Amino acid sequence: MISTFFHAVFYDPIYNALVALVAIVPGSDVGIAVILVTIIIRLILLPFSLSAARTQRAMKVLEPKIKELKDTHKGNKEKEALETLALYREARVNPFSSILTVFIQIPVLLALYFVFYYEPFPAINAARLYSFTPMPDTASLEFLGLISVAGKSMVLAFLAGVTQFYQAHMALSGTMKPSGEKSMQNDFQRVMGMQLKYVFPFIIAVISYTTSGAIALYFVTTNLAGIVQEWYLLRALNADVSGKV
Repeated sequence: MISTFFHAVFYDPIYNALVALVAIVPGSDVGIAVILVTIIIRLILLPFSLSAARTQRAMKVLEPKIKELKDTHKGNKEKEALETLALYREARVNPFSSILTVFIQIPVLLALYFVFYYEPFPAINAARLYSFTPMPDTASLEFLGLISVAGKSMVLAFLAGVTQFYQAHMALSGTMKPSGEKSMQNDFQRVMGMQLKYVFPFIIAVISYTTSGAIALYFVTTNLAGIVQEWYLLRALNADVSGKV
């Protein structure tokens, strides 16, 4: 039942969108179709991503008040928790929205990954196509006539790792930056930040190289979209800070 739901809601729509785009893009370039599908998915998920980022930003603004509550109710965890939740309600902040955003994105990203992995072009699985999905006459696996997205690509894998590193760097410089206060929470954030910045890009690069150029191109595109998003949020965060000075 879960498999049927996953295919009906995530896998099949993404596969049909990819095939339809291959049929209409110039030269039936699979690489261009991958980029367009990735951008469409990022745009669909954008409201959730922005909501999570706004929550992170709002919680950073509330950090001094939360610290004050901890000092006031030191030793009384129940009272501290109630007052903290009341503060979140007053500021209209949902601390769990970031987790919800991650859970929303996981099935979408998994479906995209599985489509690239299990439905390799140029073969088309007609059994998965909707009646209105156009069938491409051919499919070019040479992205812009330069790089193959069918097999392994060292260039795209390297770009996937670099863009992931830069996205993490921007995130850790903005909405995810831990405060300078010494605490277990901030220490945990710093450790996770180091892994996000240095370990995760390496993992992405390895996955990109060991699977296919199409998956690597997906990571490059989604990372670049994430960099633009982080740039926008960093500007907004700096504007908020400047407006309060």
